[in-house]
Amino acid sequence: MQYSIGVEYALHSLVLLIHVPEGTSLGIRDIATYLGVADSYLSKTFTKLAKAGLVSSMPGVKGGYQLARPPAQISLWEVVEAIEGPTPMFHCTEVRRNSVLFQGQELPDYVRCCPCTIKVIMLEAEQQMRSYLQARTLAGLHETLKEKLPAAHQDASQRWVHEAVTRR
Repeated sequence: MQYSIGVEYALHSLVLLIHVPEGTSLGIRDIATYLGVADSYLSKTFTKLAKAGLVSSMPGVKGGYQLARPPAQISLWEVVEAIEGPTPMFHCTEVRRNSVLFQGQELPDYVRCCPCTIKVIMLEAEQQMRSYLQARTLAGLHETLKEKLPAAHQDASQRWVHEAVTRR
């Protein structure tokens, strides 16, 4: 299983937007510069985040993005789903129905009428992951990062955001 790089970009970007003062915004180029990524790809990521209602855009020359809701009201699952879409990771094609054991005969009830056990287990695992990420918020992620990152890094990040907003 692998999420696209867009999930990583989105989570880092949203954590950065926590530091943007209310009523101001941060542009895609600024965010891309901070993260060291291509602004063209990040722009596509932000289109998805905006469509999901996680960020709002401020139009104009000095426009940019800000969080649409408080970080405590944005679950990590919402971010994943905004970027990856709602389609389950596991897709069962019912390959068991193609078994050589069933060639030339009607499928037995335990295959024809019962859900694929592998599908059931895989979807249960996805549901557990979904529940875990639904219970985690952007605010919680931010707090965890504050515990893990040195204070000097945190201060430098906040200064950088303040300077970027001021330049706009």
